[in-house]
Amino acid sequence: MAHPRILHMITPLKHMSPFDVNMALDAGFDAAIPYTNVTVEDVAGLVQDAIFSRGPEGVKRTGVFIGGKRAMEALDMMDRAKKAMVPPFEISVFADPAGSFTTAAAMVACAKEALKDKFSTTLKGKRVVVFGGTGVVAFASAVIAATDGASSILVGYDGPERVRRLADEARARFGVDVSYADGSTEEQKSALAREADIIFSAGPAGRRLLTLDQMKNAKQLLVAADVNAVPPSGVEGVGVNDHATPIPGTTAVGIGALAVGNIKYRTESGLFKQMIESEKPLYLDFRDAYALAQKLAA
Repeated sequence: MAHPRILHMITPLKHMSPFDVNMALDAGFDAAIPYTNVTVEDVAGLVQDAIFSRGPEGVKRTGVFIGGKRAMEALDMMDRAKKAMVPPFEISVFADPAGSFTTAAAMVACAKEALKDKFSTTLKGKRVVVFGGTGVVAFASAVIAATDGASSILVGYDGPERVRRLADEARARFGVDVSYADGSTEEQKSALAREADIIFSAGPAGRRLLTLDQMKNAKQLLVAADVNAVPPSGVEGVGVNDHATPIPGTTAVGIGALAVGNIKYRTESGLFKQMIESEKPLYLDFRDAYALAQKLAA
């Protein structure tokens, strides 16, 4: 009898995301076991408990998922998990804190496809302004865009200090072109929009971050993508179902939350399936999410 497919799901938070549990089971895992309030220091022990109990064949049907709400913490956990492996006792690990890696990958992939389809250009050399810059989706999208040749700017709403630290972390860890800016006032946001080739809106649900009036002078703006599905939209003029749809009063096109969400959903499901189907251990993070999202968005 074949070993059941077991996914051990760890998070530093009080609860594991029900969304991720559902996604894992629907993708084909037989069981998804949550472990909550997990610290980075706990990871090695949990992983070794998982690998040594199943034998070389059983580990092929075992995986670890890392949740939480902070990108760096999730990546640190993945590093600890990888170092805890003792080949041939080695299992796949997938990090997607707060769904941020797959959501960000989907947003950037959709924007890249719109650039190609509508403007016959790429992300290379583009100025990407990311509003809601202290959030995990904003951080991940800034890093992903920068890895594909863009120059990303994280925009804070409460002064520059928090986004400065995040930009510093991105440059130090990934060697990418990520900077920061203060977007505390409407005037500052308008000025940032005027200089943007691409805008990503990744702020809180139901909060308007940019208005059409602020974008009317954004003469070089090509694409604005918004991941907020709760009215009002994060970017005025971008509907939740928009898929490279012209934004009124601008020369840009908009990508809405449900268009991004469709690619995000398929990306997360696809990465879970890769874990299930692979004969070798995989270590999946935002880079793998982006590679798959680009294929799905094309």
